[in-house]
Amino acid sequence: MTLTTVEAGAYLHHIHLHSPDPDALAQFYSDTMDMPVIERDGDVIICLGSRRRVLISKGPAKKLAHCAFACRDAIGLRRIHERALQEGLDPRTFSTPLLGPGAFVVRDPDGNQVVFGLAKAVDEVKGGINGPIQHLTLASQDIGAIERFYAGMLGFAVSDRVRSDDGEVMTCFMRSNHEHHTLACFLHRDRSGIDHHSYEAGDFTTIRDWCDRFADRQIKLIWGPGRHAPGNNIFIFIVDPDGNWIEVSAELEVVYDRPVREWPHVERTLNMWGDGLMRA
Repeated sequence: MTLTTVEAGAYLHHIHLHSPDPDALAQFYSDTMDMPVIERDGDVIICLGSRRRVLISKGPAKKLAHCAFACRDAIGLRRIHERALQEGLDPRTFSTPLLGPGAFVVRDPDGNQVVFGLAKAVDEVKGGINGPIQHLTLASQDIGAIERFYAGMLGFAVSDRVRSDDGEVMTCFMRSNHEHHTLACFLHRDRSGIDHHSYEAGDFTTIRDWCDRFADRQIKLIWGPGRHAPGNNIFIFIVDPDGNWIEVSAELEVVYDRPVREWPHVERTLNMWGDGLMRA
């Protein structure tokens, strides 16, 4: 199977969230996540930090307007577009203020819009705590369909799966470059959409700095510190005003060439240090 997206060196560039109160959500990301509102593009609010970007517009809570992956170069972008055409995914031209000309969008089986493009040069905010946006995790009632779409049709690579005792896939971790996962999916029996999105801290000391920042704002951790087994990363979680889970993690595994690992669906897989938040 050709790893078209991995070969393109794609990385999660930004996400676009819907919110019933876009201004309030933008204020949260501006202050709590150190991502100042830099401008408005029509009804879209652009929050921009140091290598972390979130767009926000009016809509239902916990709803993904789109996620966007940037490619290393135009050759890689063209190859993903060609692959999408070959797979009958109907790629269409897409405009977003953070990507340059040539961006396109496809829809996954749950209706999520997935955009590929080339990063546009913007005057990003410098300084602050390290924390590039790193991965998006989806909620889905059909993980098999999600894996077939991203890995089977777009050329992501599967790094790990978590299975129940009867063999059902509960979680799938996929990568678009050498980071263990830039996209993942948890089985949710009752909904589809976003499970969480994550920012890379780099090391445990920086996670401490994020915790201190959250404490200054009286924002409690809802999970962690802990360590995931798949990916081996240290993590903490908070929740935004709309109920979106936000992860800050560090020391994520780098994958070059190894078989897909299979893990049991138990708390220790989700958190080797303590309690696990079981989705299904």
